[in-house]
Amino acid sequence: MEKKKLAYLQIHPKDNVLVALRDLPAGYEVDFEDKQFPLIEAVAAKHKFTISDMHKDDEVYMYGVLVGKVNYDLTKGSLINVNNLRHASDDFRLGKRNLGWSKPDVSMYKDKTFLGFHRSNGKVGTANHWLVIPLVFCESRNVMTLKNALEEKLGYQVESKDYADEVDVMIAKFQAGASVDELLDVDLSAAKANKSKSRLFENVDGIKFLNHEMGCGGTRLDSDALCGLLAGYITHPNVAGATVLSLGCQHAQASILKEEIQKRDPQFDKPLYIFEQQFEGTEQELMQKAIKATFAGLSLANAHSRQPAGLDKLCIGLECGGSDGFSGISANPALGYVSDMLVSLGGSVILSEFPELCGVEQELSDRCVDEETASRFMSLMKTYNAKAEADGSGFYMNPSPGNIRDGLITDAIKSAGAAKKGGTSPVVAVRDYPEPASQPGLNLLCTPGNDVESTTAEVGSGANVVLFTTGLGTPTGNPIAPVIKVSSNTKIYEKMNDIIDINCGTIIDGEETIQEAAHRILDYVIDVASGEKMAKAVVLGQDDFIPWRRGVSL
Repeated sequence: MEKKKLAYLQIHPKDNVLVALRDLPAGYEVDFEDKQFPLIEAVAAKHKFTISDMHKDDEVYMYGVLVGKVNYDLTKGSLINVNNLRHASDDFRLGKRNLGWSKPDVSMYKDKTFLGFHRSNGKVGTANHWLVIPLVFCESRNVMTLKNALEEKLGYQVESKDYADEVDVMIAKFQAGASVDELLDVDLSAAKANKSKSRLFENVDGIKFLNHEMGCGGTRLDSDALCGLLAGYITHPNVAGATVLSLGCQHAQASILKEEIQKRDPQFDKPLYIFEQQFEGTEQELMQKAIKATFAGLSLANAHSRQPAGLDKLCIGLECGGSDGFSGISANPALGYVSDMLVSLGGSVILSEFPELCGVEQELSDRCVDEETASRFMSLMKTYNAKAEADGSGFYMNPSPGNIRDGLITDAIKSAGAAKKGGTSPVVAVRDYPEPASQPGLNLLCTPGNDVESTTAEVGSGANVVLFTTGLGTPTGNPIAPVIKVSSNTKIYEKMNDIIDINCGTIIDGEETIQEAAHRILDYVIDVASGEKMAKAVVLGQDDFIPWRRGVSL
């Protein structure tokens, strides 16, 4: 049956504004329920208009929740904009548990598998990477030197060739069948070049370099959180092992990193090589040891291969960036249905971006499995917002100029749509950054709304795939987990299809339902998780990595 494309939409029966699904001219005759009226002015697609006369301070509802109050009297058919609407949201309190939900039919996925990398702790990766990490920004230059020396020589892209001769010697030794111990004992003092650009380690998807500007000089809270985040990446199922460079005197000590690793994986057995420059001596000694260790580790990582795994081994991060007025009615609810399907299959999902849950706290806290979990969520939300307000901001300042331009006038409007990514299943756990959040079911993770900081955090907390919705377009990716971009509208998908993987504008266009789009998304996730398709962000090498400083970031 052909699906009809509508001109406007009421999202929830309680809503007293409608969303324009296409550009509507001034004077356009609206026929909604028992009301007929003309639009006072033109309403662009994605924007909202009133369905009755409103008086100053009257409440505006969308998605069934309070999203703002009008600043002055409005006639029905008026365009909602930043001048006549201000942010407002309902207060929230500990309520009764509301754990009932309609599980989607997942019978067609019951026996499906993906091809992943099985780790000894029972987790399964969707990729197989080696990490090179600085514990402090002082080592960033050395990390970049390793990047320039290793990436091109090993077939993982790029540019410069510092320490390239040493890499050539290691290639020759590996190809000659050298053991791990022999690789660690190679003499690199007289290295000579032997150029090779093909990928040497066929089962290793990449060497990823997680440079950052933290580790010392800030608060101990930030340096400890950095160690927790890096431990999350090292223990991540998409990672086979890591080389870590430390200066030695910084706040982010190697001992703290090891403690954080043990918290996340008490039986941790991946190869991990840590070098402190103040102990090793010269840069040359440090770098040559790091190259030898990295090669030894890569040879071990290369022994892993993809094997079938159940979909319960997937942990999907739910993210949005560059959102628009269609995000909450197309791409985000499609992800919400994917979330419910994966939870029904025994998998894990992570919903983060706490500033973009403002106004839906009551619903989410009521969906928490117990009062302790609900109380933690409410406490984190209140503490975060209070800190933002003390620093002269607040969740109400979250929408960007692009969000506002495309219909997200208040933070509550943006949040009500963003929360749709979490579906309807119960909240099984609430985690604070950078805690692990991969418990089967729906996890809430406290992060900023900042796209890269939040994506970085979700992956550090266990997401082995990220689904990222966008209405305006964004290139965001991650070094170790594929970030699959999902557009809310067809126009941006066609305009930026080099960075966007999936179009959910088909829902707005009346070509498919939310459920049909969700099935298409999950099928794509399985292909990407199996290595059969590459997310656009991976193809482009979009390796964004920004740890969150626990100051205010919205």
